[in-house]
Amino acid sequence: MERRKRRYVSPARAAAAAEKRERVLEAATLLLREVDGIASFTLDAVAKAAGVTRLTVYHQFGSRRLLIESIFDRLARRGGLLDIGHAIAKDDPYDAIRDIVRIFCRFWGSEPAVQRLNDAAALDPEIEQSLAERHERRRQLLLTTVDRIAPKASAKRKQETIDFIYALTAPQMFRSLSSGRSTKRTCDLITEASLEAIGRLTRQEN
Repeated sequence: MERRKRRYVSPARAAAAAEKRERVLEAATLLLREVDGIASFTLDAVAKAAGVTRLTVYHQFGSRRLLIESIFDRLARRGGLLDIGHAIAKDDPYDAIRDIVRIFCRFWGSEPAVQRLNDAAALDPEIEQSLAERHERRRQLLLTTVDRIAPKASAKRKQETIDFIYALTAPQMFRSLSSGRSTKRTCDLITEASLEAIGRLTRQEN
């Protein structure tokens, strides 16, 4: 049987490719803050902003959708969203809820491009699909955590509570409440409302 040869990529070449990828992502993020309409966010526009060719952007990401996904991932890393894993691992599910709210508040307020992408979802099917998948993960996080607190609550009441906290932790709610308030105060309000909703659920459970 003929053995396939592994393609060798030198460390220097790999480092150069990684640097170019990061430059494209940085340019794309900056572009999201500045473009007049999301329709202007194209591979050509990103390539021009990054000082590379469109073919380079295509080779790095494959499509506009995958570029958007990579931007989301980069924003998540920089905005502390990956701390969610530590939050849901907390022994006390109430502590987990507090941390989940805090992490999402911090993330929604971390970078203008985050809100810009959420605003664009209504107009751009690719962004809408990417965001829908990520927001569904947030719903599942809440479902898992609330279920730890009130495992015997009725399915209907539990779903209502999760829907309520899901709405509270959405970027639209954060933006609305943060007008004229600090991120900390906004986070406190959302946390208090979330815990009150869970409190009602546990009382109904008993």
